[in-house]
Order: sequence, then C-alpha cells, then structure tokens
Amino acid sequence: MSRILFHILGTLRKVWVRIVAFALLAVLTAVLAQIIGPLLQQDISGQLGADAVEDILSILTSSMLAVTTFSLSVAVSAFAAAASSATPRATSVLQEDQTTQNVLATFLGAFLYGLIGLIGLKAQLYDDAGRLVLFVVTVGVVGLVVIALIRWIDHLMVFGRMGDTLGRIEKAATKALKERLENPFLGGRSAAGHLPDTGQRVGARKTGYIQHIDMAALQDCAEAIGGRVHLLCLPGSFIAETAPVLLLEGAHLPEDQAAKLAKAITIGDARTFREDPRFCIIVLTEIASRALSPAVNDPGTAIDVIGRHLRILSLWREPVAAEPDYPDVLVPRITAQDLIEDAFRPIARDGAGLVEVQIRLQKILTAVQNAAPAAFEAPVKAMRYYALAEAKAATMAEPDLTALQDVMQQERA
Repeated sequence: MSRILFHILGTLRKVWVRIVAFALLAVLTAVLAQIIGPLLQQDISGQLGADAVEDILSILTSSMLAVTTFSLSVAVSAFAAAASSATPRATSVLQEDQTTQNVLATFLGAFLYGLIGLIGLKAQLYDDAGRLVLFVVTVGVVGLVVIALIRWIDHLMVFGRMGDTLGRIEKAATKALKERLENPFLGGRSAAGHLPDTGQRVGARKTGYIQHIDMAALQDCAEAIGGRVHLLCLPGSFIAETAPVLLLEGAHLPEDQAAKLAKAITIGDARTFREDPRFCIIVLTEIASRALSPAVNDPGTAIDVIGRHLRILSLWREPVAAEPDYPDVLVPRITAQDLIEDAFRPIARDGAGLVEVQIRLQKILTAVQNAAPAAFEAPVKAMRYYALAEAKAATMAEPDLTALQDVMQQERA
C-alpha cells in the first residue's frame, strides 16, 4: 500500500466523511429536483403527499439533533468505561467501530440533510414537481435513520463491555498477525544476517511510532540507485528523530533526496492495530495485567486473556519462500520469541502469586508450543522457568507451589 493510499483509507474511516456525504446528498437532491422536476407531471406531487415534506424535514431536524447528542454521550461513556476497566489503548479499537461510526454519522448527517432541505424550501428552490423529488429522497433518509436506531439499540447491549472489548482486540490481533504471516517481509526479502558495514543511513523525520511503510517507494529508490535498501525497523517501532530507519547499500543520496525517501516511513504519535500484531497482543496483555492488580483482583479476566493468546498464536507458521514484490528491499521479521514475551511475560510477573493463573499459563504454554514446535519450543521453555521463578519470588504458598511444579512436570512429559 502506498503512503497516499494509506492516508486516504485512514481518512475514509473518519466519521465526518459520512456526515459530509449526507450534506452532499441534500445538495444533490436540489440539483436532481431541477433536472427531474420538469419531466414530472405537476399534479403528481399533491397526489403522493409531497406537500408534507416540509413537516417531515422539520421533525427530522429537531429530533436528530437530540438523538445525536444523546448517542454521542453514550459512546463517550463507553470509551471511558473501556479505558478505566480495560486499558486506555483499547479505546482506539472502539472508536473505529463501524457500527458506532455509521450510526452517529447517520444521525448527524440526517440532521444536516434536513437543515439543508429546509433552507432549500424556504429559498423556493423547489417547485411542486421538485418537492416530489425531495419527498422521495427524504423518505429514504428516514428509512436509514430507522435502521440505524434499531442497530444502535441492539449494539448498546454489549458495546464497551469487557467481553466486547477483548473480542474486538482479539479480532484485530488475529487479522494483523494473519496478514503479517502471509507477508512476513512486507513484500521484500528477508534481512536475515548482518547488515553491511558500509552504507548510507537515513534518519527519521520525527519522533514517534512507525505506522506504515511504503514498500513501493523504497523499491523505486533501490532501482534508481542500483543498490539495495535495508529496512531497520518495523511498524510499531518507536523511533527518535534523526535515528536511522533505512540503510542504503551500493549508492549515496544527497541529503534532500534522503529526506524525501524518509517520507516513505509514516510516523505517528501512537501505535495502531492495523499493521502491528505485536501491539494488539500487548494491549490484550495490558488488560490482563490490570485485572491482576490488587485494586481490581480479577484473575478470571487474566485467564480469559491467556486463552485468547493461544487462539492468536496458534496461527503461527514459518514463512514460505515466495517471489518478493520488492526484491531490493530487505526487511526484518517479527520472531516467535517476541510474541511469547509480549503475550505472557507481564502475566507471569503480575500473576506470580496466583496459582490458578500460573497453572493456566503453564497449560497454555504447552498448547502454544504444540502449535508450532520448531518456532516456540525455546521461547516457551524460557517462559516456563521465568514464570516459576516469579512464583517462587512471590512467596507462593507451599501447597500451591507444589501443585504448580506438578503441572509443569506433567506438561513436559
């Protein structure tokens, strides 16, 4: 995906795009009324009740403003509840919820549509036949509002609850990890091995998290210079301004061209879920860590998160050799050890004194290892003994520690 397309898709996810679409629909209706109106019989509007369109628009405008205000307060309350009960990083996945965005956009968009329609009527932009066109479109908008209300009522039953938040993050993690496993090097070649000793290092344009990498732009640069481009970071990495993000092998670019090349790396203030599977797993683990805190004391949520990690990590498979789309761009990959540490280290530390959490952790680690033994055997073994060391350091009761060690013996058997 190019950098421009990445920003376009990000913009299309915004609520205001849908709201503007409703406003444009009102303007388009006025234009269509001028085009289609002369083609209709002048008395047909009265027969179909088009004279009532002004009353309908008035009701739509007054009611939708109140409904929008109420719905927005409900959504904000759900975001606040997710931030307090789960983790503040979870609010971004709720804010991108399509149902919530569509409903809020429909309500506010219907308000704008009605307001623009009333302005057009008062400005006498519609004759009798034009009122019929406006009436038909308004009935369609009312239908959209009714559907949105029904969806919103059903959606509010679960929106922002802990289970709903966990499910959304798990879904985002599953999607991000699947896409990364299908394309482990982002379309480039594996950067396995050491970096060349010589080459031009290109620094980041700002401090922040890498959100997207325009691989096509890097390939074009490599072809232009007749060399190769080494990517030194992945989406989700935190980069300081001027820190190297690219290494050019085989050529040297002037500073102004190197600065333009750095624009292929999109850097933002926060990590995103779309291209960063490690961040999705980290957010799930944060929820488990908060649940294990003394203030919350909810080991059941931590155990739930451990099971969700198993479903996510069971997707792991070794990359299959394929012809790269960008053969001159060398890219590192996420490792099985990174994922195991992101998923389980904080839970093993924060749940060290809870035998039920530790036992579930040991059983899930066995299942994860069985899903991909070649990749997970070493990091799972290290995580087992880390969890046991934390349990001993937490002065777990002797019977609980014995039970934990028995489970470890059984799982290794």
